[in-house]
Amino acid sequence: MAKIGYARVSTQGQDLKEQLNALKAFGCKKIFTGKHSGKAKDNQQQLNELLAYIREGDQVVVTKLDRLGRSLSQCLKIFDELQSKNIGFIALNQGIDTTKKTDPMSTAMIHLLGLFSQLERDFIVERTQGGKAAKVAAGDISAIGGRPKKLSQEAEKRLQKDLLKGISINNAARKYDVSRATISRYKKQLKS
Repeated sequence: MAKIGYARVSTQGQDLKEQLNALKAFGCKKIFTGKHSGKAKDNQQQLNELLAYIREGDQVVVTKLDRLGRSLSQCLKIFDELQSKNIGFIALNQGIDTTKKTDPMSTAMIHLLGLFSQLERDFIVERTQGGKAAKVAAGDISAIGGRPKKLSQEAEKRLQKDLLKGISINNAARKYDVSRATISRYKKQLKS
């Protein structure tokens, strides 16, 4: 029976040190780490490595449940997989320990904490989108996101006039110092 740690932070600028120290102090000899968001696709590679490494009877140890993922479905999927392989799960800061078979509260706690983690993430996304919408409504087009336009509004107007006059795509691309594909997109917009 081995204690296998899993530590994750959401950005490259954050530090894993505190989690690593707690996992080592608990007795984890092998610790998987990651610096990426808890979104399912970003987190999956590290989780797959962890799941491939662990064996029946091992214990997966994290400092907090949301280190496995931010969505309830992701946490529950991992938890179900651990249970099916007869692998214990321990979340140090939350007092969750499924290795104690007489403690059904740990399983209930996993579901509850996973739900709160999902709710927290949803609130963050909602606040971010609300702030973005407010900036756009106030006229801050930089809040829209995406790639910046190749041409300024003034250059777009000049290009439209040139296209209506019949300038070729090649000549327009040279004149405005953009690709032929960009000119073609502007030309299609004119037709619609």
